[in-house]
Amino acid sequence: MKQRKHFKKISDYHKFANIAAPEHPLISLVDYSKVQYDANIEDLQWMQDYYTIGLKRNIPYKFFYGQQAYDFDEGLMTFIAPKQVMSLENNPNINSKPSGYLLLIHPDFLWKSLLTTQINQYEFFGYSVNEALFLSEKEEQQIIAILQNIELEYQSNIDKFSSKIIIAQLELLLNYAERFYERQFITRKISNHKILGQLETLLNAYFTDETTLEKGLPTVQFVADNLNLSPNYLSSMLKSLTGHSTQQHIHNKLIEKAKQQLSTTQQTISQIAYSLGFERPASFTKLFKAKTEMSPMEFRKMFN
Repeated sequence: MKQRKHFKKISDYHKFANIAAPEHPLISLVDYSKVQYDANIEDLQWMQDYYTIGLKRNIPYKFFYGQQAYDFDEGLMTFIAPKQVMSLENNPNINSKPSGYLLLIHPDFLWKSLLTTQINQYEFFGYSVNEALFLSEKEEQQIIAILQNIELEYQSNIDKFSSKIIIAQLELLLNYAERFYERQFITRKISNHKILGQLETLLNAYFTDETTLEKGLPTVQFVADNLNLSPNYLSSMLKSLTGHSTQQHIHNKLIEKAKQQLSTTQQTISQIAYSLGFERPASFTKLFKAKTEMSPMEFRKMFN
């Protein structure tokens, strides 16, 4: 059985890849040609708490995203969301040195922007997409230019405009990717949603439906019923794939939604707690602190 690793911070990945520490704690552009994984990389599965946008050539591994292989036969770009599971296997057909870039973005970098709620609308971050994005030479240069602009901005003296400029560049990159994927999937078949993708969709829908939330927090039984699985089987399957039970997946999604509201609205802590399905604000505060090591008010103060 593969060992499981959890990268909570971007700096965790930098250490794992044996590269210099990131210049910014919440965003980093990695030169993929400098990445050096340890020899036992094939014995690992890992999950990360940040977004990764990759543009890579000559990948010496077969890459697995969730339960299925990610097809690099013709494509270059990949899009990985937080809390999703990855693993690698050796690819004997590739002998050339890998090259390209990895853009790592922690969700906390986005909290005060509209992108914090919009980024999940880009379907290519989901488990349902399993082939890398094909780019023409001209398109590749467009994407590389955007990546380098992002790097240049966070390497410069940070001021009140830096975050806005970086996020504007990131939105431009995502919109180009959406255009290119739409073109690509006119002729290619998107694979069926797997259970992990279905779970993600279900929880996103639940936490944006005020009528549903009036019933309280989603239960493991509710999730299992909607996925047509027994609660025990679903939790066992999720635990083996991600290291997290169904309840933990529910809590992770809840904290994500709470952070969005804390950073982008003026609602009180109690209002946010009730809007997320809690009967008592104290229960919300207790869970939030257990998951983030800070209270909801302390988290909100980071953005004031």
